[in-house]
Amino acid sequence: MLFPLNNSGGLRRVVVTGVGVITPFGRGWASNAQGFREGKRAIGPVSLFDVSTNRSRIAAEIREDLELGETRLSRRTQGRLERAARMLLIASREAWEQAGWRGETRIPLILGTTSGGMTLGQEFYSQLMQDGTRRGQAGRIMHYVPQRQGQDLQQAIGFDGPITVIANACATGANVVGHAWEMIRSGQAERVFVGAYDAISQLVYTGFDALQALSPNPCRPFDAQRDGLTLGEGAAALAIESMESARSRGADILGEITGYGASTDPHHLTQPHPEGLAALSAMELACRRAKVTPENVGYLNAHGTATPHNDRSEAAAINAWAGEGASNLKVSSTKGSIGHTLGAAGAIEAAVCIMALREQWLPPNVEIGELDPAARFQLVGKPGSASFEYALTNSFGFGGANASLLLRRAA
Repeated sequence: MLFPLNNSGGLRRVVVTGVGVITPFGRGWASNAQGFREGKRAIGPVSLFDVSTNRSRIAAEIREDLELGETRLSRRTQGRLERAARMLLIASREAWEQAGWRGETRIPLILGTTSGGMTLGQEFYSQLMQDGTRRGQAGRIMHYVPQRQGQDLQQAIGFDGPITVIANACATGANVVGHAWEMIRSGQAERVFVGAYDAISQLVYTGFDALQALSPNPCRPFDAQRDGLTLGEGAAALAIESMESARSRGADILGEITGYGASTDPHHLTQPHPEGLAALSAMELACRRAKVTPENVGYLNAHGTATPHNDRSEAAAINAWAGEGASNLKVSSTKGSIGHTLGAAGAIEAAVCIMALREQWLPPNVEIGELDPAARFQLVGKPGSASFEYALTNSFGFGGANASLLLRRAA
């Protein structure tokens, strides 16, 4: 349900009733919960394209078949879908079915991506340079744009409603969840469906490699000897609704979104402020809106890309945010497991936090060697169970985009 504004009862609580995810660990809650819980790593040689001249030659690819199964999409439309769109549809179906939404079809859709159907764009450009335009090419290239991918998603599942697309670098995935939270919290919508997705493409991979942002070895967030990130790919979708809506239909509530903060760091295009001031602002805002103090947060999922500048800046922000309690704060970055999934990262990591809160475990920071002395918190090094009520997840991107989400275990 969308509009008119309905906040006569004040700000509303916002919950998640459906989670869908596909990563290099596989598709679905079970395979991903196992991979993250056990601290597995899904990074290996790039197989999607030639990287023989690149500095880095590894990535976290999804190596399974991306078949959609039964869908309302025509065979012609299915044939025009590329990797990223297929990932989005796979994750979305899981989230929608888990939520069990029935009846209401006019539901807002918020999507997030940094590159959309970039593989289609590359293919179109390559063919154009070699052979010029051919019949049918223009129709297929339309599936490059995220708006069309959103229409395909709505058609495949069977709902409509306004589509919003957010492209805000590596904060994108957290932004789509946060925007949905704001809409429902303020009474603008009863339900919002969100998805964030990105696939590895040669253009994006080569661009990061040219920036010397990629490590030739699997990334090691917060390691003193870290030297760059590893690219990954994947998608996550969340069915988000008001607490009243979920309770009225007896839905299984997977977790609650209690706070969201966003900020901008104008310090440098690719290097955050060394003191992490804007990141700190986003973290503080998320907690302030939830009326939760750092002492109540049992786990922090760090952005943790394993670049020297990012991890140092984020460590400073976490230290300042946690204060004297930093030494007791459990922190890890899941990018050591599946790489940096760019626009999908914030949504995937929110999904991981929901899994961890529901099942009470902490995802370890994979293969840490020597901890950076700038990190005064407890880096989770081994798989293990935990008892905690709140998790904070950070997503920070090039261009100074920062976002933090505060999640709570379902009562």
